Amino acid sequence: MDASAALAELLRPLTTLYLDLHRHPELSGEEARTAGQFADWLAAAGYATERGIGGHGVAGVLRSGDGPTVLLRAELDALPVRETTGLPYASQGGAAHACGHDLHLAAAAGAASLLARSPDTWRGTLVVVGQPAEETLEGARAMLADGLYERVGRPDAVLAQHAAPLPAGMVAHGYGPMTAGSVTYRVVVHGRGGHAGAPQLTVDPVVTAAHVVTRLQTVVAREAAPSEQVAVTVGAFHAGDRANIVPERAELDITVRAAGDAALARAAAAVERIVRAECAASGCPREPEVVRVCESPVTHPDPATTGAVREAHVREFGAERVAMWPPSLATEDFALFGDAGRALHGAQGIRLAYWMLGVIGPGAWAAAAPGRAAAHKLAALPANHAPDFAPDPRTALPAGVRALTAAALTCLGRPGDTDTL
Repeated sequence: MDASAALAELLRPLTTLYLDLHRHPELSGEEARTAGQFADWLAAAGYATERGIGGHGVAGVLRSGDGPTVLLRAELDALPVRETTGLPYASQGGAAHACGHDLHLAAAAGAASLLARSPDTWRGTLVVVGQPAEETLEGARAMLADGLYERVGRPDAVLAQHAAPLPAGMVAHGYGPMTAGSVTYRVVVHGRGGHAGAPQLTVDPVVTAAHVVTRLQTVVAREAAPSEQVAVTVGAFHAGDRANIVPERAELDITVRAAGDAALARAAAAVERIVRAECAASGCPREPEVVRVCESPVTHPDPATTGAVREAHVREFGAERVAMWPPSLATEDFALFGDAGRALHGAQGIRLAYWMLGVIGPGAWAAAAPGRAAAHKLAALPANHAPDFAPDPRTALPAGVRALTAAALTCLGRPGDTDTL
């Protein structure tokens, strides 16, 4: 059976898997059911499967002779977002796959099955990983710290794709930083509470925290070069319960992102300096609590591997459906599977390839900003993490399977080959 016929045979069960995952999203660290579904699929496809790696992480291993080890990564977790797509298979409650991780899993399951059915077309070891807690930037670190590479072997290449609001059937590659590095802080500003009618007897943490928020805007405006991609976001601000009480504390959640390691380090240091300085200026009775909740490195795809995978995608989809992707300030922990995570896994020289996968169906693409250019359509479509973000599985899922399979075959050995990528 050729690849197209094999994919056609798989599409019904893959679509069933996708719809089930979409209906039953699980938040970071809570992905027990999702992990079980993915692990069961890999085991049924013939993979030696391990569960419970670094939490709910899953890894399936399939060997076909001597050759390179290639790892395919997909994510298990969903977001704390209430879905508003109105789809008949929409999730209910306060979680949703608003970033496409359900599609990533279904595509990886499909690629795993196709490659398992054609072991005569490749040589080496294929590892398929379902990673927990990507959205909180904890899962890759946890899996590696739990000995992922000791369990499955050190990979030569690690591949991943990510849903994007491009037309389904398109892929996009980048040669520079593909995703940004980030640092997320939880900050507590300590004040002296009291009566709103006697403010002179208090140290108001709300005012101090408000000054922190305002001053943080200067990190990008005045401390980053105009040519650098840097963003500082205060995503949460919590303080007080009643209008007539000055509270004891104010809490801020702050994320710093940058497309370069040096710029990220400078911006993060500036955030910590500003928080401490504003608290000192207000005469706070205690030093602020400044906790690094999580961080992730910049994702730098390997140029040679990216070039080879891009060529494979041109052959698979046609040159008109393979685009370039600019550096983005979205964040990922995927880079830890490569050299950025060598403190966790001790390996060097692991090549990364990472590309964007279009997921917007033809009807939705045509309806977005009719008659306008692609940039206007992208601006009009729901983006990742939006409550109405809705991949079209009929067109995006088969394309995702094909993209991941073609990339894996490019990096695995071929029968009779003496050289590999």
